[in-house]
Amino acid sequence: MADAKAEITEPTGRSRRPLVLGVIVSLVAGGAVFALLYLGILLPPKGDDHAEVDSKTSPFVGTDIAFVPLETLVVSLGPTSEAKHLLVTMQLEVVSSYEQDVAFLKPRIADVLNGYLRALEPQTIEAPSSIVRLRGQMLRRVQLVVGDGMVRDLLITEFVLN
Repeated sequence: MADAKAEITEPTGRSRRPLVLGVIVSLVAGGAVFALLYLGILLPPKGDDHAEVDSKTSPFVGTDIAFVPLETLVVSLGPTSEAKHLLVTMQLEVVSSYEQDVAFLKPRIADVLNGYLRALEPQTIEAPSSIVRLRGQMLRRVQLVVGDGMVRDLLITEFVLN
């Protein structure tokens, strides 16, 4: 067995030329398709959808809005909080034709928002990035109370922890 030598042979290498050419052709073809799409040659744009929208097809276009101010909410935060109270003043951005309907429901809206804010943990309210999440949660609750399509946005005009 000592006489038997193990020959280690390297496998015959295949040329990498087809792989490199395939990658280059793919990149060129992808770039060409992108350019044709970007320039609108392959699929021309169907027109500017935003230019032809009127207030009848979208209730949130232009100046067809009104703002309904809500009463200032004062919520006690509890003994574990650094601050004792949260003071929040808000306005609702509504479609102007629904302004009176939303104003009529202000007591119900205040009730829902008070309940939501009171149920939150103080750490949630005190976090610096919490206002965006709170705003979205409050807007969703208001939309459930008044109905979809009536309230476009909830604007927080005052948010004070003291």
